[in-house]
Amino acid sequence: MPAPSPSVFRGASNPGSQTALRELNQQRLVDALLASGPLTQAELARQTGLSTATVSNIVKTMSIAGAVETEPTTSSGRRALLVRLSNNGAVAVGIDFGRRHLRVVLTTLGYDLVAEEFVELPIGHRAVDGIDKAAAVLNHLLEQSGVKPTSVLGIGVGIPGPIDQRTGTVVQGAILPEWVGIHLQDLEERLHFPVVFDNDANLGALAEVTWGPHSTVENLVFIKIGSGIGAGLVLNGRVFYGSVGVTGEIGHETVTDHGIVCHCGNRGCLETVASTSVMIDLLTPRGAKPIGTSDIVRKALAGDSATLRVLDDAGVAIGRALASVANLINPEVVVVGGPLAGLGDILLQPIERGLVRHAVPTVGGATALVMSSLGDRAEALGAAALVLQQPGVRNS
Repeated sequence: MPAPSPSVFRGASNPGSQTALRELNQQRLVDALLASGPLTQAELARQTGLSTATVSNIVKTMSIAGAVETEPTTSSGRRALLVRLSNNGAVAVGIDFGRRHLRVVLTTLGYDLVAEEFVELPIGHRAVDGIDKAAAVLNHLLEQSGVKPTSVLGIGVGIPGPIDQRTGTVVQGAILPEWVGIHLQDLEERLHFPVVFDNDANLGALAEVTWGPHSTVENLVFIKIGSGIGAGLVLNGRVFYGSVGVTGEIGHETVTDHGIVCHCGNRGCLETVASTSVMIDLLTPRGAKPIGTSDIVRKALAGDSATLRVLDDAGVAIGRALASVANLINPEVVVVGGPLAGLGDILLQPIERGLVRHAVPTVGGATALVMSSLGDRAEALGAAALVLQQPGVRNS
């Protein structure tokens, strides 16, 4: 695999020299840009602990060397300089698997989107069939974009279900039961590249603090509302994994004691009253072909009363579940993502009502609730970001 920038990543022979210190500081900037995507010089100073003058001098040196690119921007209403790593031909791959879909993206070290493709998958598809389809889509994108396989740094994969980080295995509770037991090695053998994988909600949260507008947010909740409902947590600037990696399973919080049985085995889970699968069942006429999430969005925007009622009920239930999370961790921002992101306030308003009603007043009032600006590609972009943040990427 190609090295992102040999002139920047080469270590100095004398660790106590000024050259070594300068290269160490350069490396700190590179690490920050890999971890967070493009940043202003002021944000780089805050993240690295270097002075703004030092950051400015390093950026100038790296820009002349072709290691970074800069462009004017605005930050907090002031003029600023946005810094991103230069594209040297290396790409990261992000793959998002869903119950009904597959999305593949190619991105550069500078967090530019090179190519993407969305493919529908049959409900109940076998994991190996989905992985093989992803491999075919990836090969097509590489060929279409003129990217050589040797330029691929690695593949990040998002899966809608809990992953035991100790074993690298999808465990019980996934909205895709066909994926339970799938191991990291299975993905690498079929995709033919190094693979890292994570829960899709975790990757959505990662995308929001890298690709999205929340790079300076320390505590964030990303909730994906789809066939399943999951939450990704960013605490103190890092994705939170708990002791074994199974976190954010908000879809299995009990919201009604006498509800229907969930696929996880419990009764009355949030997913049984507010997932897109439940919405589709409620809104599809008896005997008709099931509608899709795009139909839900279209009908809601057109003012269909039944669709608006279903969304309102679901939103309030989701807000109530989010209140429990907010009371525990007091996030700055809650970002709502998934295929219904295009609904905007139609979905945000009932979620906010549920959140404010059931959260501690101070917490509810201080928690910003927004729709994801990344739409339904957040998880795939987060998967690519996961690759860029791997320690070995710089020297691959």
